[in-house]
Amino acid sequence: MSFFHRRKKSSGSKSSRSVSTSTSQSDSESDDVLSSTETSVSNDAQTEASFQSNSDCRSSFLEHDHTNLDENDIRVLRSPHSPEEGDPFADVRDRMEALSHRSRMMHAYHTSDKDRTIVSDPSPSDDLNDLTLDTSTPAHPIIPFFAAYTTYLGYAVLIAVGHVREFFSRLFRRGRYVAQGRRNMYPSDDLKSYAPLLKSFENFYTKRMYHRIQDCFNRPVVSSPGANIQMLERVSKDGNKTLSVLGGLGELSESQAEVYRMGKYVSSVADGRVTRKCLNLGSYNYLGFADDWQVTCREGVLGSMKSLPVSLGSSRMEGGTSKLHTEVERVVCEFLGKESAMVLNMGFNTNATTIPALMGRGDLIISDEFNHTSIVNGARTSGAAIRCFDHNDSDNLEEILKEAIVLGQPRTRRPWRKIMVIVEGIYSMEGEYCDLRSIVRVCKKYGAYVYLDEAHSIGAMGSTGRGCCEYTGVDPSDIDILMGTFTKSFGGMGGYIVSSKAVVTMLREKCAASAYHNALSPVVCQQIISSFKVIMGRDGTNIGKQKITALRDNSNYFRMRLIDMGLHVMGHYDSPIMPIMLYNPTKIAAFSRECLKRGLAVVVVGFPAVPILLSRARFCISAGHTRKDLDRALIEIDEIADILKLRYARSTFG
Repeated sequence: MSFFHRRKKSSGSKSSRSVSTSTSQSDSESDDVLSSTETSVSNDAQTEASFQSNSDCRSSFLEHDHTNLDENDIRVLRSPHSPEEGDPFADVRDRMEALSHRSRMMHAYHTSDKDRTIVSDPSPSDDLNDLTLDTSTPAHPIIPFFAAYTTYLGYAVLIAVGHVREFFSRLFRRGRYVAQGRRNMYPSDDLKSYAPLLKSFENFYTKRMYHRIQDCFNRPVVSSPGANIQMLERVSKDGNKTLSVLGGLGELSESQAEVYRMGKYVSSVADGRVTRKCLNLGSYNYLGFADDWQVTCREGVLGSMKSLPVSLGSSRMEGGTSKLHTEVERVVCEFLGKESAMVLNMGFNTNATTIPALMGRGDLIISDEFNHTSIVNGARTSGAAIRCFDHNDSDNLEEILKEAIVLGQPRTRRPWRKIMVIVEGIYSMEGEYCDLRSIVRVCKKYGAYVYLDEAHSIGAMGSTGRGCCEYTGVDPSDIDILMGTFTKSFGGMGGYIVSSKAVVTMLREKCAASAYHNALSPVVCQQIISSFKVIMGRDGTNIGKQKITALRDNSNYFRMRLIDMGLHVMGHYDSPIMPIMLYNPTKIAAFSRECLKRGLAVVVVGFPAVPILLSRARFCISAGHTRKDLDRALIEIDEIADILKLRYARSTFG
């Protein structure tokens, strides 16, 4: 039974072959499922006019982001000469707003910058004179030849040395990965009786490359994951194969203990274990609820435990639905202006189990090449055919859609039952937001459904935190499936699916995360509800608005200064994620360790999470950070950039 019908084509659009579904009566009865408008995306002026006539739920936030794109000149309004009271970025406010505005017009609205005028203050300003420096760095910096060459060389040396060590380890039966003595052997270590359980390049990569730098990952945190955190110190006694938590200083020699006592960022927890105090530049605490939880959410969350348990011990299909689950779904629908919602207990599983429930054999999934692993896994599990289009390239998407419609399914050439295009609001490894306006325009033209993953954009983008739709000026009714998570901006866990009532009703029964997995904890549900109240201003304060503004300002300031340093910075302004390119594998661990020594907790990413040439460090900025925090981090990063030669925007050699 199909729960989709073909999206009606807009007037004037043509295709050689229509995307059709089964003609069974069951399909005709589901015509209201994922219904779409018949008109294509109109020009900018018509789009803005149509927003004003939307339902109250949508217009309440779209009107805040009204942009008149019909003017010949787009002007950046200058702030007064006198700094606004309480504005920590008053000295760079003009430049930040100009850069943000230009980036948004270029990447979200595709407004040509050649015919636009940016009005600056008549008085001279060093910041404004340097404006072109910030926009010269593209969203995808081009890797210098020297960096590419040394990156390949570095991996070649690591692999060669690893194979040499593997050879001698097998030859002499000695080494970190060879069981010594019968006591330490598992039955499977007897290779005369068992085939090797782990014998692949992934296993070799883990042993000979990942373990060399695994101290840079999985660091245990012993505090709230706010702007400042404490992490347990770890040591290794077997060449980094395993790591153990360092206890008290009494376990060390006097000389070793003295090194820790003299450390600027060394502390301890109540039981005496050594910790390191760090500025947190790596977690998804976008709106800073981990920093002010005691003020914003504590009362409601702890109060929920008086009437409901921590876990309901059942799936939503059985006995796992409480009044808080229903309330969360109602609030999500209201916030996003959609008809129905379903909440699940894990963000990853939301994609991994929802996509197979929506798509199957005879369907086509067209996915952005940089989509998250959860989307990739869900698409592969579905059994549908999969095509990838170039990242954020609506022209390439249109070519693939044309080909899919004309040629149909392989071998049989029958029309695809349905086509779904899957994109993300913010791409977590690139720091870029989706070219949603162009994607929606193409999908409506060719009758393809749109699935938008807003895991990183919901709460973090738009003037009221309603995500990529609000930021790019796309009507949520043009998005067939809205997906998001509560783990980032809301300080909770789990994910949601928002769509029409018929689609959500079907997913409650067919989606494995709803039918079989444990329901979301009622305590977490209350955390989500409390955070929504703050964001929407239902708590009687303007804390939510302040959080959204602070996140945007902090992100733009940090990005601007990183670009000023001459680093290769990926992504767009107004995105809270900003990766800087490291390229060389040896710089992955070096950057992380140098940051840790200076009290900065950062995330570094290498192959296979990203392409082999594109290793990077990824900063995630929070509303909980202050200007002082960011300036301290920038000073340290500037010093590290000199040590590791990371200024690729200024020099081929960094």
